[in-house]
Amino acid sequence: MINSRYFVVTLISVLCVLLFALGLDDALAYRRELILEGQWWRLLSGNFLHTNIWHLAMNLAGLWVIVLLFEQHYSAKTIALLVLSLGLMQGFGLLIFFPNTLGYVGLSGLLHGLFVYGAVQDICKGLKMGYLLTLGVILKVTYEQSFGASQEVSSLIGARVATEAHLIGVVSGFICLACLYGFNQVKSNR
Repeated sequence: MINSRYFVVTLISVLCVLLFALGLDDALAYRRELILEGQWWRLLSGNFLHTNIWHLAMNLAGLWVIVLLFEQHYSAKTIALLVLSLGLMQGFGLLIFFPNTLGYVGLSGLLHGLFVYGAVQDICKGLKMGYLLTLGVILKVTYEQSFGASQEVSSLIGARVATEAHLIGVVSGFICLACLYGFNQVKSNR
């Protein structure tokens, strides 16, 4: 059971719910100024916090849908490594490339990375739907970068939708795939 992808996703879900219930935003949210002062854990921990119950529910629903949609590509180890890697890339990406983003909470950037990873893995397995899904997420993020996010979603979550996090998530997903490809090439050349 511990080696189950669903066990890992359940742990992530429970962690998000607990952090929400405990209200640890002050100690764990991504806050640029505090990260630059040495509170490096915020690069990762901010991904697991949420602004309100709707934000939490939407992100957890997204997590479960992505894992169910691409379950054949996600082992427990893969999910754990991707969540850690994508979460850290999310934090560092915001810190380095988006200095005007002073605060951030939520799984959405990480979810975009998981989605890209799964969609491209579909392509690698010969599933044509992967092309459409990959194109769809790229078009969605491109639209958001040009026109912003839905005002309705911003109202629902009680905060500005961090579209820059979605962009970082997509790019991070592709970086993870490139690393996997490189690792597999090195492994096969041995």
